[in-house]
Amino acid sequence: MEEKSYSVTGMTCAACAAHVKKAVCRLDGVESCEVNLATERLDVKFDSGKIDFERLRKTVEDAGYGLADEKKYKTAELVIDGMTCAACSAAVERTARKLPGVKSAEVNLTTSRGSFVYDPSLTKLSEIKTAIEKAGYVPREAEGGKARDLERERRERELGSMKKRLVVASVFAAPELYIAMSHMFPALALPLPAFMDPHRFPFVFAVVQLILTLPVVICGGRFYTRGVKTLLKGAPNMDSLVAIGTGSAFIYSLYATAMTFPDKHAYVMSLYYESAAVVVTLVMLGKYLEAVSRGKTSESIKKLMQLRPASATIEKDGSELEIPVDEVSVGDLVVVRPGSVFPVDGVVAEGVSTADESMLTGESLPVEKQSGDLVTGGSINGEGLVKFRATRVGDDTALSKIIKLVEDAQSKKAPIAKLADVVSGYFVPTVLAVAVLSAAGWALSGKGADFVLTTFVSVLVIACPCALGLATPTAIMVGTGKGAELGILIKGGEALETAHRVSAVVLDKTGTITLGKPQLTEIVSYGDISEEDALMLCASAERGSEHPIARAITEGAEARGISLASPESFRAVPGLGIDALVSGRRVLAGNLKLMQENGVDTGISAEDAARLSSSGRTLMYLALDGRLSALMAAADTVRPTSRDAVARLKKLGVEIYMITGDNKRTAEAIASDVGIENVLSEVLPGEKAAEVRRLQERGLKVAMVGDGINDAPALAAADVGIAIGTGTDVAVESADIVLMRGDLADVAAAISLSRATIKNIKQNLFWAFIYNTVGIPFAAGIVYLLGGPMLSPVFAGAAMAFSSVSVVGNALRLRRFKIN
Repeated sequence: MEEKSYSVTGMTCAACAAHVKKAVCRLDGVESCEVNLATERLDVKFDSGKIDFERLRKTVEDAGYGLADEKKYKTAELVIDGMTCAACSAAVERTARKLPGVKSAEVNLTTSRGSFVYDPSLTKLSEIKTAIEKAGYVPREAEGGKARDLERERRERELGSMKKRLVVASVFAAPELYIAMSHMFPALALPLPAFMDPHRFPFVFAVVQLILTLPVVICGGRFYTRGVKTLLKGAPNMDSLVAIGTGSAFIYSLYATAMTFPDKHAYVMSLYYESAAVVVTLVMLGKYLEAVSRGKTSESIKKLMQLRPASATIEKDGSELEIPVDEVSVGDLVVVRPGSVFPVDGVVAEGVSTADESMLTGESLPVEKQSGDLVTGGSINGEGLVKFRATRVGDDTALSKIIKLVEDAQSKKAPIAKLADVVSGYFVPTVLAVAVLSAAGWALSGKGADFVLTTFVSVLVIACPCALGLATPTAIMVGTGKGAELGILIKGGEALETAHRVSAVVLDKTGTITLGKPQLTEIVSYGDISEEDALMLCASAERGSEHPIARAITEGAEARGISLASPESFRAVPGLGIDALVSGRRVLAGNLKLMQENGVDTGISAEDAARLSSSGRTLMYLALDGRLSALMAAADTVRPTSRDAVARLKKLGVEIYMITGDNKRTAEAIASDVGIENVLSEVLPGEKAAEVRRLQERGLKVAMVGDGINDAPALAAADVGIAIGTGTDVAVESADIVLMRGDLADVAAAISLSRATIKNIKQNLFWAFIYNTVGIPFAAGIVYLLGGPMLSPVFAGAAMAFSSVSVVGNALRLRRFKIN
């Protein structure tokens, strides 16, 4: 029997999923099948001798849907220039999805990156790029480390250009505003040169304003080129609103200027150059502040990227050679001097030192490194000179994978963002309609052209799709970035959102709550032998054994500084222990059965054995020359941070379960030690996922925490899988969240960070919706109808700029998140 997973297309409701399941399950050779509407996937177990993919596909197509083999799809990452608001990113997504073979398109406005899953047999990547270009944007392929550096440099250049244009626009907009407003407030008696008096020289007054406005319009030219282009493509965005609003004011002002030249001096009071100039300047200011703030949201990635040195020193043919880090190859002998950065991953070949890995793991204490130890690229060498063999280079290093993981996480949308995405798609056309209808309504009511134009421009300018588009991605960027700083890698918006609803945490015992390897805990000696002598003889006999308990005893002796002797003879007794000769004495070390088979009386140790066994210890008996001399106990000891971690989780109000294959007595002893009341004991590796599902059936949102290969199915089955980063690659791959420090206390920190991020997103969405809900009707004149003031386009532009900046600013507060 084979188990396969396929993507189903065309399903829109639960009835569709049921229809597909019914059709596939009817096939001869299908043992079981499940259809998931949310993920649009078909999981089927079938006899490959009777059924192949083509037959499955035909069955699903006959039912009215489509079936795609996952192997057919490719994923492309593109950087997309020219996007300025949520409507832009929505337009790119719509454009790509219209192409045949494009399965999904997700575009992140905050990072200017898009992820496209497509079938290369139906659509080429070049066709996706061409479609995006036709929509008015510029796509570029996103690559590895060097491309990231170039991307950062490009963004910095763009920011510098924005600043220059903003300064020039401000220099001209300020006097324009002064001149335009001087005659509106006679009580202030604002001085103007005599030749610009609007009553005596109206044409000069108008032309001076035109001259001051033109440079501002030129500096904001992108609003007009992009706005008109996207409008003509049928996908208007925020630029379109600014272009139509300020363009209308500017063109009307040109008409009024022309009318003042002959003799219609009254038109001098119908100039709106200041609306065009000041609104464009304010929007540019908002965009600049937004770009600066958005740059700060990715600061965590920048810090990680700065860890990577530009060059590395390798030893070749007896001499040292400095080369670019991209040229380091697997197997090269790399030389790292004190205080320098390890350029790539590798294994220490020579030297002893320490490494500061705090930026990668969040662990503040330096880690000792000697021959045979692993070193990670990006960590800082301590006081010793070290030579190591490169094992992973380029995009394969741990640092590059962390950067990629964080970037991917920041580009994935959270389910909470779906509402904003739907609204953003209809937002700009709706605003255009509101602007036209409100202007038409006021015109029909008898209001003059000045009033109608003010309403029209104000509605277009105050609307802010950016606030909606930025509400979720900026918070996710800051949240995942902050997590990376703390050694918590969150693999996407969905994991971040689900984690805040976790109501139960299942902790694997071995390697998660405990250290994952036995340690010597007690020695009880009998007769006239001391504990130290008993340990020396036992460890000397066991030094050649690979048994975990034997290693625990040997390491225990070494930790106490005991010198070990070499055994004169050694014989392993399978399943029982060892029989050796050390310093002329016969040493038997093993379990109770070994003692019994060799006629050793263990009655004196019965009470101690019962006490230690009841507390979950594994026992080793030591007999010297046929007499019981000591009883040693070893156990997989609890991590120093486990008790505190459990206490923190309890403060968050979640249920805590410990899951283990150990017997009930041992499991309960360890659970009691760390403060866990709920114990799932004697659970086989293959049954862990089933235990997780049982908890889910009770209505609990379950987070599974583990580190081993046997934890992978349970990590995948849980609502949120959390892997201890020091564990196996399989566990890390299966998890939604990775704790790089291997510290169980970070589970509570991950849940707390998730809750803080989702709270921040809800605040952002609330502000964005309320701002637009209140602002647009205000600009349309609803408040004026009720006896209130009419909103000026200048104030509308200022409000719009403040809206997007405030959303990003609120998201940046997450950078102050601390682990309590």
